[in-house]
Amino acid sequence: MATGDRAILPEGARTIPIFVMGKRYEVPETLTIMKAMEYVGFKFLRGCGCRGGICGACPTVYRKEGEYKLRFGLACQTVVEPNMYLAQIPFYPANRAPYRLDELNPVAETIHALYPEIFRCVACNNCTKACPMGVNVLDYISALKQGDIERAAHLSFDCIQCGLCASRCMGELPQYHIAQLARRIFGKYIQAGAEHLKHRVAEIESRKYDAMLQDLQAMSHAELEKLYKEREREPDLAPPGTWRPQDTQYL
Repeated sequence: MATGDRAILPEGARTIPIFVMGKRYEVPETLTIMKAMEYVGFKFLRGCGCRGGICGACPTVYRKEGEYKLRFGLACQTVVEPNMYLAQIPFYPANRAPYRLDELNPVAETIHALYPEIFRCVACNNCTKACPMGVNVLDYISALKQGDIERAAHLSFDCIQCGLCASRCMGELPQYHIAQLARRIFGKYIQAGAEHLKHRVAEIESRKYDAMLQDLQAMSHAELEKLYKEREREPDLAPPGTWRPQDTQYL
């Protein structure tokens, strides 16, 4: 179990040996890598964000005892195993090309010009093998080489920017930065805009919500807490798009 950010060993729990940065520690066998590291005294000042497998801040490289194979995972999701040898890579120094999104021509040649190393890809697929999210990295790089920004954007949608793909690339590509650029170009220039979003932006620009925001800013902490606790909540099992609150003045 855990209290705060520090794991506490339950009575009678079994411990196993792991190696963190080459040093041996005994940790409870049911902990994630992150909790195990905290259990033995590590304090996360960086390389720890959401703790839910989304932010990509805790990529970890490890080997199992007696194996030649490198394995990859997120420290907040991967459970420790006996004699696991691990090291974290909270940041990987991959090239990130400078650009201004508003000034880009939304064509594949733009991405090719910013990241010419994309054509150094030798299709070894080490990038895909390293991805802790199961993203088919090679496929989206191939799509961009073929000029298909939309396909690359969809294929890379689950990328969490951890950088593990770049750490294993024989061609030294920064795949995750390339994919991020593809999604940005697709979202700004290629994908059709949402009509409901245009409507909401127009309402905000017309200052429809200014009075409501001023009322909230004038409330005390206790008043805001009471308002929050008494709010009308969407039912947990309501089908998406079917629920509407009784008070619709702010919709």
